[in-house]
Amino acid sequence: MKSLDDELDALVSAPFGFVGVRSDEAGEVLQFLLHALPLKAKPNPRAQAVADQVAAYLANPHIAWQPIQSSRGTAFQQRVWQAMRTIPVGETWTYSQLAAAVGSGPRAVANACGANPLPLFNPCHRIVASNGLGGFMQGIAGGLEIKRWLLAHEQPSQ
Repeated sequence: MKSLDDELDALVSAPFGFVGVRSDEAGEVLQFLLHALPLKAKPNPRAQAVADQVAAYLANPHIAWQPIQSSRGTAFQQRVWQAMRTIPVGETWTYSQLAAAVGSGPRAVANACGANPLPLFNPCHRIVASNGLGGFMQGIAGGLEIKRWLLAHEQPSQ
């Protein structure tokens, strides 16, 4: 499997920087890297198809995502990520609401959000704290600005 230091398989320009798509040797999409630096991308057809979906989402948040198969994550994380995908565009849930939906606790759900390898497809930016924005991208610099942009991007035009 590729290490995180390997080059990306596709790259999409975004208003907040870049979205990188990384896949394994078999073509399974492993992760999206938000705000990835525009280093180098080695074309990969499956990764490019996913990158095209990312570009479509950045142009219109109401696109219907085509399923992205990923075997990453525990059974619990997969359940949390599946539940995230039911949150309508433009809406948010609290960690507690998501925890109730999957029969768990908010802290466990927050950990699953932090482990999310496909953060636009599994829209963890739609999960907020009961008293504010909550976290995003495990505290990586610029993550909260990206979360704010994504949430504003998904709001209906006034």
